[in-house]
Amino acid sequence: MLDRLNAFFQSLTATTPQPEFEADDTRVLIVALCFQVMEADGLIQEAERKTLKTSLKTHLDLDDRKLDALLETGLQVESEAVDYYRFTSELRRRLTEEQRLRLINTLWDIVYADGARTEMEDHILWRVADLLGVSDRDRVLARQDAAKRAGAAGDDDAS
Repeated sequence: MLDRLNAFFQSLTATTPQPEFEADDTRVLIVALCFQVMEADGLIQEAERKTLKTSLKTHLDLDDRKLDALLETGLQVESEAVDYYRFTSELRRRLTEEQRLRLINTLWDIVYADGARTEMEDHILWRVADLLGVSDRDRVLARQDAAKRAGAAGDDDAS
């Protein structure tokens, strides 16, 4: 009887697909936050998605299938979130100061990927950087560096 019960439970778990990434995985939280920033101007541009994917490929050792699964899970987690705090509070706790600054740099690269920086994106990056514990100075320097990488002329104001 115990064997039949064990076989029953195994059959249940065998037919239930297990997610590649858990919703509380640090990488998923980062991707979800990136999607929130991408949606700041109302539309996720293909250039923004490509910038995120390139950044993830550079920093994570994932094949294309796993990378797509990470993006899909991150997008799903982001769609269920009501604010930035859910992600930033965990990321502030889990990431080092240097990693949080690199994340802000990546977020600015995503902002500039579509060739335009909006007031809403500025506001969101200010808020996210603050919640992550990244100083205003470092946030502005990261924005200026991203603008230079993107070739955005006349984008060196102090805000």
